[in-house]
Amino acid sequence: MGLPHVAGADAAAANGQATATAGPRTAHGPADLSAGDFPQIDANTTLLVVSPHPDDETLCCAGAIRRVLQAGGRAGVVWITSGDASELSMVIVEKSLFLNSSKLRDLAARRMREARAATALLGVPAEQQFFLGYPDRGVLQLMTDNYATPYHSRFTGATSVPYATAVFPGDPYTGQSLERDFDAVLDRVHPTLVLAPSPQDSHPDHRASGILAIRALSRRNELAKAHYWIVHGGEGWPSPRGYYPDIPLNPPPRGKGLAPTAFVLTEDEQMRKLDAVRAYRTQMEVMSSFLLAFVRTTELYSSIPVPAPAVSKK
Repeated sequence: MGLPHVAGADAAAANGQATATAGPRTAHGPADLSAGDFPQIDANTTLLVVSPHPDDETLCCAGAIRRVLQAGGRAGVVWITSGDASELSMVIVEKSLFLNSSKLRDLAARRMREARAATALLGVPAEQQFFLGYPDRGVLQLMTDNYATPYHSRFTGATSVPYATAVFPGDPYTGQSLERDFDAVLDRVHPTLVLAPSPQDSHPDHRASGILAIRALSRRNELAKAHYWIVHGGEGWPSPRGYYPDIPLNPPPRGKGLAPTAFVLTEDEQMRKLDAVRAYRTQMEVMSSFLLAFVRTTELYSSIPVPAPAVSKK
C-alpha cells in the first residue's frame, strides 16, 4: 500500500522539506522554476551531471536531465568511476566470496552498459556519455595521497584506466590525470549548469567527486554554474526505503544547513526515472529498496556545497 500523496508547498511543510520548490505538480507539469533557487531551464541550457558511479546520475538527477532535454537543451553525464569495487555484487551477482579482479572488471563493463541504457532512456545521446574509468573507492585517495603518484586498486589490480571504452584509456590513476580528464570533458560539453555531488555526502567517492568539480569550475571562474545533490545522506536515508512515488524526497541528515530546493517532477519525468533506475539490473539485485527510494515527487539541489561555518559570538 502506498503512502498518501502530499503535493506542492504542502509537501514541503508536512515533511520539513526544502526551503523552495520548483512549482506545483499538476497535470500540465510544474510551474516556472524561477520560483526556487534553481536556474531556469530552457533551450539554451547545457547540463553536465557529475556521477561518481553508474546509477548516481539517475538517483540524483534523472528528472532534471529529462527536463533539460524536453526543453530543447543538451544534457551529458560524466562518470568518474565504473563501479568496479562492489564486493556485495561479487557475492550476490557473481556468487563469489572472494575478490576477483577479472570478474570485477566484467561487473564494471556490465554497469557501464546499464548506465548507457539508463541514460538513453532519459534521452542522453551516446556522444554525451563520458566514462573516465578511475578507481571505485579510490577517488578520495587520488585527490590527496595519490595526486602525483599512481594509485593501485586492490579490487581490479589496475594503476591506470583499464577500460577501452573510457574517454582516455590508459591514463594513470593520479589526481593530476583525473583533473586533466575532467577538464577535457568540460571543454567538450561547455555546460551552463553542472549538477555535482556535495562534499557533505557520506561516501568518500562522492565527496571527492564534488571537490573535483568545485576545483575545476573554480579555476574557470564558473563555480556559479554548479548545484549540488546528496545520495548517501545518512543512515536510513532516504526514508522510507522502497518505492513510494507519491511522496517527496525528505532532506538528508547530512544536508543540514544546505537549504535545498525541491525540484518537482512531472509524471512523465518520474516514470522515466523509474525506467532508468530499473535499467540498473546489477544494482537492483543488490539494493533495490535504496534505489527505488529516490523515485519520489521531488529531487533536491542546493546552491552551496557545504553549510557556511558558524560565526562565533563573543
